[in-house]
Amino acid sequence: MALALELARRGEGWVEPNPMVGAVVVKHGSIVGAGWHRKFGGPHAEVEALSNAGENAQGATLYVTLEPCCHQGKTPPCTEAILQAGIAKVVAPCADPNPKVSTKGFEILKSRQVEVVTGVLEEEARNLLRPFIKFITQGKPFVLAKWAMSVDGKIATASGESRWISNDLSRQKVHQLRGRMDAIVVGAGTVEKDDPELTVRPSGIRTPIRVVLDTHGRINLESKLVQTAQETPTLIVLGNESPTLKQQSLISRGCRVLLNPLEKGRIAPGPLLKELAGMGLQNILIEGGNQVLGAFFDAGEVDEIHVFLAPFVIGGAAALSPVGGSGISSLLHKHSVNSFACDQLGDNLYFRGRLKARENPSCA
Repeated sequence: MALALELARRGEGWVEPNPMVGAVVVKHGSIVGAGWHRKFGGPHAEVEALSNAGENAQGATLYVTLEPCCHQGKTPPCTEAILQAGIAKVVAPCADPNPKVSTKGFEILKSRQVEVVTGVLEEEARNLLRPFIKFITQGKPFVLAKWAMSVDGKIATASGESRWISNDLSRQKVHQLRGRMDAIVVGAGTVEKDDPELTVRPSGIRTPIRVVLDTHGRINLESKLVQTAQETPTLIVLGNESPTLKQQSLISRGCRVLLNPLEKGRIAPGPLLKELAGMGLQNILIEGGNQVLGAFFDAGEVDEIHVFLAPFVIGGAAALSPVGGSGISSLLHKHSVNSFACDQLGDNLYFRGRLKARENPSCA
Protein backbone atom coordinates (compact mmCIF):
# COMPACT_ATOMS: atom_id res chain seq x y z
CA MET A 1 0.00 0.00 0.00
CA ALA A 2 2.90 2.35 0.71
CA LEU A 3 4.09 1.86 -2.87
CA ALA A 4 0.58 2.49 -4.19
CA LEU A 5 0.44 5.79 -2.27
CA GLU A 6 3.84 6.77 -3.64
CA LEU A 7 2.65 6.05 -7.17
CA ALA A 8 -0.56 8.00 -6.60
CA ARG A 9 1.40 11.19 -5.83
CA ARG A 10 2.82 11.16 -9.35
CA GLY A 11 -0.58 12.25 -10.62
CA GLU A 12 -0.56 15.50 -8.65
CA GLY A 13 -1.49 18.40 -10.90
CA TRP A 14 -2.44 16.09 -13.77
CA VAL A 15 -5.57 14.30 -12.57
CA GLU A 16 -7.64 16.97 -10.85
CA PRO A 17 -10.58 17.23 -10.31
CA ASN A 18 -10.22 13.44 -10.04
CA PRO A 19 -8.40 12.04 -6.98
CA MET A 20 -4.80 10.88 -7.08
CA VAL A 21 -4.86 7.06 -7.05
CA GLY A 22 -2.18 4.38 -7.22
CA ALA A 23 -2.51 0.61 -7.50
CA VAL A 24 -0.25 -2.43 -7.08
CA VAL A 25 -1.01 -6.07 -7.98
CA VAL A 26 0.65 -8.71 -5.77
CA LYS A 27 0.72 -12.48 -6.35
CA HIS A 28 2.53 -15.05 -4.18
CA GLY A 29 4.31 -12.22 -2.37
CA SER A 30 5.68 -10.58 -5.53
CA ILE A 31 4.62 -7.41 -7.33
CA VAL A 32 3.33 -8.37 -10.77
CA GLY A 33 1.73 -5.08 -11.80
CA ALA A 34 1.57 -1.41 -10.82
CA GLY A 35 0.09 1.83 -12.08
CA TRP A 36 -1.38 5.18 -11.23
CA HIS A 37 -3.97 7.59 -12.57
CA ARG A 38 -1.78 9.69 -14.84
CA LYS A 39 -4.15 12.24 -16.35
CA PHE A 40 -7.75 13.40 -16.09
CA GLY A 41 -9.79 11.43 -18.59
CA GLY A 42 -7.12 8.74 -18.88
CA PRO A 43 -7.13 5.16 -17.54
CA HIS A 44 -7.59 4.79 -13.80
CA ALA A 45 -4.83 3.33 -11.63
CA GLU A 46 -6.53 -0.06 -11.30
CA VAL A 47 -6.84 -0.49 -15.06
CA GLU A 48 -3.21 0.43 -15.63
CA ALA A 49 -1.99 -1.93 -12.89
CA LEU A 50 -4.15 -4.81 -14.15
CA SER A 51 -2.98 -4.27 -17.72
CA ASN A 52 0.59 -4.29 -16.48
CA ALA A 53 -0.03 -7.55 -14.60
CA GLY A 54 -1.70 -9.31 -17.52
CA GLU A 55 -2.59 -12.95 -16.83
CA ASN A 56 -0.79 -12.75 -13.47
CA ALA A 57 -3.77 -10.77 -12.14
CA GLN A 58 -5.80 -13.99 -11.96
CA GLY A 59 -6.15 -14.89 -8.26
CA ALA A 60 -3.93 -11.97 -7.17
CA THR A 61 -4.40 -9.19 -4.60
CA LEU A 62 -4.98 -5.61 -5.74
CA TYR A 63 -3.77 -2.83 -3.42
CA VAL A 64 -5.44 0.45 -4.40
CA THR A 65 -5.41 3.78 -2.55
CA LEU A 66 -9.14 4.45 -2.94
CA GLU A 67 -12.29 2.40 -3.37
CA PRO A 68 -12.61 1.35 -7.04
CA CYS A 69 -15.24 3.28 -8.98
CA CYS A 70 -18.38 1.47 -10.10
CA HIS A 71 -20.00 4.11 -12.31
CA GLN A 72 -19.51 5.02 -15.95
CA GLY A 73 -17.66 8.31 -16.28
CA LYS A 74 -14.97 9.31 -18.76
CA THR A 75 -13.74 5.72 -18.37
CA PRO A 76 -15.57 2.42 -17.68
CA PRO A 77 -16.11 1.23 -14.08
CA CYS A 78 -12.96 -0.13 -12.44
CA THR A 79 -14.99 -2.78 -10.62
CA GLU A 80 -15.71 -4.45 -13.98
CA ALA A 81 -12.02 -4.47 -14.89
CA ILE A 82 -11.18 -6.02 -11.50
CA LEU A 83 -13.78 -8.75 -11.92
CA GLN A 84 -12.76 -9.52 -15.49
CA ALA A 85 -9.10 -9.79 -14.45
CA GLY A 86 -9.97 -12.40 -11.83
CA ILE A 87 -8.62 -10.50 -8.81
CA ALA A 88 -9.27 -12.49 -5.63
CA LYS A 89 -8.73 -9.77 -3.02
CA VAL A 90 -8.87 -5.97 -2.94
CA VAL A 91 -7.12 -3.97 -0.21
CA ALA A 92 -7.99 -0.26 0.12
CA PRO A 93 -7.57 2.36 2.87
CA CYS A 94 -11.15 3.61 2.76
CA ALA A 95 -14.32 4.22 0.79
CA ASP A 96 -14.64 6.95 -1.82
CA PRO A 97 -16.27 10.14 -0.45
CA ASN A 98 -18.04 10.62 -3.79
CA PRO A 99 -21.73 9.79 -3.17
CA LYS A 100 -21.89 8.17 -6.62
CA VAL A 101 -19.44 5.55 -5.40
CA SER A 102 -19.15 5.44 -1.60
CA THR A 103 -19.07 1.75 -0.51
CA LYS A 104 -20.93 0.70 -3.67
CA GLY A 105 -17.76 -0.45 -5.37
CA PHE A 106 -16.87 -2.59 -2.37
CA GLU A 107 -20.39 -4.05 -2.29
CA ILE A 108 -20.23 -5.04 -5.97
CA LEU A 109 -16.89 -6.78 -5.45
CA LYS A 110 -18.09 -8.60 -2.34
CA SER A 111 -21.24 -9.76 -4.14
CA ARG A 112 -18.96 -11.47 -6.69
CA GLN A 113 -16.91 -13.24 -3.99
CA VAL A 114 -13.96 -10.84 -4.08
CA GLU A 115 -12.49 -10.40 -0.60
CA VAL A 116 -12.34 -6.73 0.47
CA VAL A 117 -10.06 -5.40 3.22
CA THR A 118 -10.18 -1.73 4.29
CA GLY A 119 -8.41 0.50 6.80
CA VAL A 120 -4.83 -0.13 5.62
CA LEU A 121 -2.77 3.11 5.85
CA GLU A 122 -6.04 5.04 6.05
CA GLU A 123 -4.54 8.13 7.69
CA GLU A 124 -1.85 8.42 5.01
CA ALA A 125 -4.41 7.95 2.25
CA ARG A 126 -6.78 10.50 3.75
CA ASN A 127 -3.94 13.04 3.94
CA LEU A 128 -3.14 12.46 0.27
CA LEU A 129 -6.81 12.74 -0.67
CA ARG A 130 -7.63 15.74 1.51
CA PRO A 131 -8.05 18.20 -1.41
CA PHE A 132 -10.39 15.78 -3.18
CA ILE A 133 -12.29 15.02 0.04
CA LYS A 134 -12.86 18.72 0.73
CA PHE A 135 -13.92 19.33 -2.87
CA ILE A 136 -16.44 16.47 -2.80
CA THR A 137 -17.80 16.76 0.75
CA GLN A 138 -17.75 20.55 1.29
CA GLY A 139 -18.01 21.81 -2.27
CA LYS A 140 -14.93 24.01 -1.84
CA PRO A 141 -11.38 24.03 -3.23
CA PHE A 142 -8.36 23.11 -1.12
CA VAL A 143 -6.76 26.43 -0.12
CA LEU A 144 -2.99 26.95 0.06
CA ALA A 145 -1.57 30.20 1.43
CA LYS A 146 1.90 31.42 0.45
CA TRP A 147 4.12 34.23 1.66
CA ALA A 148 7.77 35.23 2.02
CA MET A 149 8.95 37.03 5.15
CA SER A 150 11.97 38.17 7.12
CA VAL A 151 12.99 36.39 10.32
CA ASP A 152 11.05 38.99 12.30
CA GLY A 153 7.88 38.17 10.39
CA LYS A 154 7.65 41.09 7.95
CA ILE A 155 6.55 40.84 4.31
CA ALA A 156 7.56 44.41 3.41
CA THR A 157 9.24 47.47 4.86
CA ALA A 158 7.20 50.28 6.39
CA SER A 159 7.41 52.06 3.01
CA GLY A 160 5.99 48.99 1.24
CA GLU A 161 9.16 47.68 -0.40
CA SER A 162 9.07 43.88 -0.74
CA ARG A 163 11.17 42.96 -3.81
CA TRP A 164 12.82 40.73 -3.12
CA ILE A 165 12.51 39.15 0.31
CA SER A 166 12.86 35.61 -1.01
CA ASN A 167 15.83 34.41 -3.07
CA ASP A 168 15.91 32.96 -6.60
CA LEU A 169 15.58 29.35 -5.42
CA SER A 170 12.50 30.21 -3.38
CA ARG A 171 10.91 32.02 -6.31
CA GLN A 172 11.58 28.98 -8.51
CA LYS A 173 9.80 26.85 -5.92
CA VAL A 174 6.82 29.23 -6.04
CA HIS A 175 6.57 28.75 -9.80
CA GLN A 176 6.62 24.98 -9.32
CA LEU A 177 3.82 25.36 -6.79
CA ARG A 178 1.81 27.59 -9.11
CA GLY A 179 2.24 25.04 -11.89
CA ARG A 180 0.02 22.49 -10.14
CA MET A 181 -2.69 24.94 -9.04
CA ASP A 182 -6.08 25.56 -10.60
CA ALA A 183 -6.08 29.22 -9.54
CA ILE A 184 -3.85 31.90 -8.02
CA VAL A 185 -5.64 34.47 -5.85
CA VAL A 186 -4.49 37.99 -4.95
CA GLY A 187 -6.12 41.19 -3.81
CA ALA A 188 -6.52 44.38 -5.82
CA GLY A 189 -3.93 46.03 -3.56
CA THR A 190 -1.27 43.56 -4.69
CA VAL A 191 -2.12 44.27 -8.33
CA GLU A 192 -1.93 48.01 -7.73
CA LYS A 193 1.38 47.79 -5.85
CA ASP A 194 3.29 45.09 -7.77
CA ASP A 195 1.48 44.80 -11.13
CA PRO A 196 2.23 41.04 -11.23
CA GLU A 197 1.64 38.67 -14.13
CA LEU A 198 0.95 35.63 -11.89
CA THR A 199 2.11 33.27 -14.60
CA VAL A 200 4.07 30.03 -14.32
CA ARG A 201 7.69 30.13 -15.53
CA PRO A 202 8.57 27.83 -17.14
CA SER A 203 5.13 26.50 -18.01
CA GLY A 204 3.87 23.95 -15.50
CA ILE A 205 1.45 21.06 -15.57
CA ARG A 206 -1.52 23.42 -15.42
CA THR A 207 -2.27 27.00 -16.42
CA PRO A 208 -3.90 28.44 -13.31
CA ILE A 209 -6.69 30.97 -13.55
CA ARG A 210 -5.59 34.33 -12.14
CA VAL A 211 -8.15 35.57 -9.62
CA VAL A 212 -8.23 39.14 -8.30
CA LEU A 213 -10.41 40.09 -5.33
CA ASP A 214 -11.47 43.66 -6.04
CA THR A 215 -14.14 44.82 -3.63
CA HIS A 216 -14.71 48.25 -5.15
CA GLY A 217 -13.69 47.72 -8.78
CA ARG A 218 -10.44 49.69 -8.59
CA ILE A 219 -8.21 47.43 -10.70
CA ASN A 220 -6.29 49.37 -13.34
CA LEU A 221 -7.42 48.44 -16.85
CA GLU A 222 -3.79 48.90 -17.95
CA SER A 223 -2.45 46.36 -15.45
CA LYS A 224 -0.58 43.32 -16.81
CA LEU A 225 -3.33 41.00 -15.61
CA VAL A 226 -6.05 42.80 -17.54
CA GLN A 227 -3.87 43.40 -20.59
CA THR A 228 -3.02 39.69 -20.87
CA ALA A 229 -6.49 38.33 -20.05
CA GLN A 230 -6.99 37.20 -23.64
CA GLU A 231 -3.96 34.87 -23.35
CA THR A 232 -4.22 33.70 -19.71
CA PRO A 233 -7.59 33.11 -18.00
CA THR A 234 -8.32 35.96 -15.59
CA LEU A 235 -11.23 36.25 -13.16
CA ILE A 236 -11.98 39.55 -11.44
CA VAL A 237 -14.15 39.09 -8.36
CA LEU A 238 -16.02 42.32 -7.65
CA GLY A 239 -18.23 43.36 -4.79
CA ASN A 240 -21.88 43.10 -5.79
CA GLU A 241 -22.22 46.89 -5.83
CA SER A 242 -19.27 47.58 -8.14
CA PRO A 243 -19.87 50.01 -11.04
CA THR A 244 -21.51 48.40 -14.07
CA LEU A 245 -19.25 50.35 -16.42
CA LYS A 246 -16.15 48.82 -14.80
CA GLN A 247 -17.64 45.36 -15.17
CA GLN A 248 -18.27 45.93 -18.87
CA SER A 249 -14.77 47.34 -19.40
CA LEU A 250 -13.18 44.27 -17.83
CA ILE A 251 -15.33 41.86 -19.84
CA SER A 252 -14.51 43.67 -23.10
CA ARG A 253 -10.81 43.11 -22.37
CA GLY A 254 -11.22 39.37 -21.95
CA CYS A 255 -11.65 39.12 -18.20
CA ARG A 256 -14.33 37.02 -16.62
CA VAL A 257 -16.23 38.95 -13.94
CA LEU A 258 -17.86 37.45 -10.87
CA LEU A 259 -20.00 39.47 -8.46
CA ASN A 260 -19.68 38.31 -4.87
CA PRO A 261 -21.48 39.29 -1.65
CA LEU A 262 -19.61 41.36 0.91
CA GLU A 263 -19.09 40.62 4.59
CA LYS A 264 -17.91 43.54 6.73
CA GLY A 265 -17.14 45.46 3.55
CA ARG A 266 -14.98 42.72 2.03
CA ILE A 267 -15.49 39.85 -0.41
CA ALA A 268 -16.62 36.84 1.60
CA PRO A 269 -14.25 33.83 1.26
CA GLY A 270 -16.90 31.15 1.87
CA PRO A 271 -19.30 32.03 -0.99
CA LEU A 272 -16.33 32.74 -3.27
CA LEU A 273 -14.88 29.27 -2.67
CA LYS A 274 -18.24 27.71 -3.49
CA GLU A 275 -18.25 29.61 -6.78
CA LEU A 276 -14.69 28.52 -7.60
CA ALA A 277 -15.52 24.88 -6.85
CA GLY A 278 -18.50 25.21 -9.17
CA MET A 279 -16.01 26.14 -11.88
CA GLY A 280 -14.19 22.85 -11.24
CA LEU A 281 -11.26 24.41 -9.36
CA GLN A 282 -9.92 22.03 -6.71
CA ASN A 283 -6.61 23.60 -5.60
CA ILE A 284 -6.07 27.34 -5.21
CA LEU A 285 -3.09 29.35 -4.03
CA ILE A 286 -3.58 32.57 -2.04
CA GLU A 287 -0.59 34.85 -2.64
CA GLY A 288 -1.70 37.97 -0.77
CA GLY A 289 -1.73 40.64 0.28
CA ASN A 290 -2.01 40.41 4.03
CA GLN A 291 -5.67 41.50 4.14
CA VAL A 292 -6.67 38.76 1.70
CA LEU A 293 -4.68 36.20 3.68
CA GLY A 294 -6.25 37.53 6.88
CA ALA A 295 -9.76 37.20 5.47
CA PHE A 296 -9.20 33.56 4.55
CA PHE A 297 -7.64 32.74 7.93
CA ASP A 298 -10.44 34.56 9.76
CA ALA A 299 -12.97 32.51 7.80
CA GLY A 300 -11.13 29.29 8.67
CA GLU A 301 -10.64 28.51 4.99
CA VAL A 302 -6.86 27.95 4.81
CA ASP A 303 -5.81 24.30 4.56
CA GLU A 304 -2.07 24.47 3.91
CA ILE A 305 0.70 27.07 4.26
CA HIS A 306 3.90 27.60 2.27
CA VAL A 307 6.31 30.05 3.95
CA PHE A 308 9.69 31.27 2.70
CA LEU A 309 11.90 32.68 5.47
CA ALA A 310 14.74 35.07 4.61
CA PRO A 311 17.77 35.59 6.93
CA PHE A 312 17.39 39.26 7.78
CA VAL A 313 15.44 41.61 10.02
CA ILE A 314 13.21 44.40 8.69
CA GLY A 315 11.72 45.80 11.89
CA GLY A 316 9.29 48.67 12.22
CA ALA A 317 5.89 48.73 13.85
CA ALA A 318 4.32 49.90 10.59
CA ALA A 319 5.89 47.12 8.50
CA LEU A 320 3.32 44.54 7.43
CA SER A 321 3.11 41.02 8.79
CA PRO A 322 1.86 38.22 6.49
CA VAL A 323 -1.63 37.73 7.89
CA GLY A 324 -3.92 40.68 8.52
CA GLY A 325 -7.61 40.55 9.30
CA SER A 326 -9.09 40.33 12.78
CA GLY A 327 -6.92 37.48 14.00
CA ILE A 328 -7.70 35.50 17.13
CA SER A 329 -8.44 36.76 20.62
CA SER A 330 -7.27 33.61 22.40
CA LEU A 331 -4.59 31.02 21.71
CA LEU A 332 -7.33 28.45 22.17
CA HIS A 333 -8.41 29.43 18.64
CA LYS A 334 -4.97 29.33 17.02
CA HIS A 335 -4.52 27.90 13.54
CA SER A 336 -2.42 24.82 14.35
CA VAL A 337 -0.11 23.19 11.83
CA ASN A 338 -0.13 19.46 12.49
CA SER A 339 1.84 18.16 9.52
CA PHE A 340 4.89 20.08 8.31
CA ALA A 341 8.31 19.91 6.66
CA CYS A 342 11.19 22.34 6.26
CA ASP A 343 13.91 22.55 3.59
CA GLN A 344 16.81 24.91 3.01
CA LEU A 345 16.82 26.77 -0.30
CA GLY A 346 20.14 28.60 -0.41
CA ASP A 347 19.96 31.09 2.46
CA ASN A 348 16.15 30.76 2.70
CA LEU A 349 14.13 28.25 4.69
CA TYR A 350 11.05 26.76 3.05
CA PHE A 351 8.42 25.75 5.59
CA ARG A 352 5.16 24.12 4.58
CA GLY A 353 2.48 22.33 6.50
CA ARG A 354 -1.18 21.46 6.66
CA LEU A 355 -3.42 23.12 9.17
CA LYS A 356 -5.41 20.98 11.52
CA ALA A 357 -8.79 20.41 9.91
CA ARG A 358 -11.73 22.08 11.63
CA GLU A 359 -13.57 18.85 11.03
CA ASN A 360 -12.08 15.40 10.56
CA PRO A 361 -13.75 14.14 7.39
CA SER A 362 -13.09 10.49 6.69
CA CYS A 363 -12.93 8.81 3.33
CA ALA A 364 -16.10 6.91 4.15
